[in-house]
Amino acid sequence: MRTGSSGRRATGMGVAVLAAAAGLAACSSPSGGAGSASSSQAAGGGTYTIWDPYPQYDKSSEWVKLLEACGTQAGVKVERTGYDTSDLTNKALLAAQQGNSPDVLIVDNPVVSTLAEAGVLTTTEENKLDVSSIAPNLLAAGQFGGKTYGVPIGANTLALYYNKEVLKK
Repeated sequence: MRTGSSGRRATGMGVAVLAAAAGLAACSSPSGGAGSASSSQAAGGGTYTIWDPYPQYDKSSEWVKLLEACGTQAGVKVERTGYDTSDLTNKALLAAQQGNSPDVLIVDNPVVSTLAEAGVLTTTEENKLDVSSIAPNLLAAGQFGGKTYGVPIGANTLALYYNKEVLKK
């Protein structure tokens, strides 16, 4: 989902499941891949703004290094800003109203419906992002109204371990 200073809507990603889109968008090829860019960016170069819900990570963190490496791989510069989760949603809504949304949003999946309904996000189809290889149950976290707005960068997998002997007692 792209927006950016040119007034397009934000490239949305959400959740531990949706957040993946940022990684995919940043690491994709500049022409026609995930998060397809404007003509100046598609030719190589340009700057992508990324907003994420990880204010605890500074420039020296592995997270920021990953984003920057993906940008370098794609031939673009990455300008990343981390916000508190609730602040990120409010800033994304306000930025969309003002026409200066970031190029990529990394958000938690419950926020996707709010941002999609407000018209802040673009779909994976609009961005020509092939999501056919992603498991439907994971992809569902980034869907709203029958459209896919983001892709996972991870998934929480829960497991229950127990001691049979203690459980019997």
